[in-house]
Amino acid sequence: RSAEELGFGIKKGIYCYAQGPMYETPAEIRLMSLLGIDAVGMSTVTEAIAAKHSGMNILGISCITNMAAGILPQPLNHKEVTETANRVGKNFSSLVAKIISKWED
Repeated sequence: RSAEELGFGIKKGIYCYAQGPMYETPAEIRLMSLLGIDAVGMSTVTEAIAAKHSGMNILGISCITNMAAGILPQPLNHKEVTETANRVGKNFSSLVAKIISKWED
């Protein structure tokens, strides 16, 4: 609801944890796709486990910063990841702040 109120498009899906720091190979991405996985990342799962272990209530939100290997014709690069993160950072922060403010109500 918070994303809708802010006019942000969000998607729900199945998130797969992959140990980083590295990009997945096209073969790994094809396998994950066959398993029904929608997104892959290196941090959200470990952060959620640590938070839950500390007794926190958690809500997982991830910003997808690049397409996976083999999806687009160009090779992956870290510059794309940082550019995307910088571009959406303010909106992402606004979303998290709105969710927290509603959670406290």
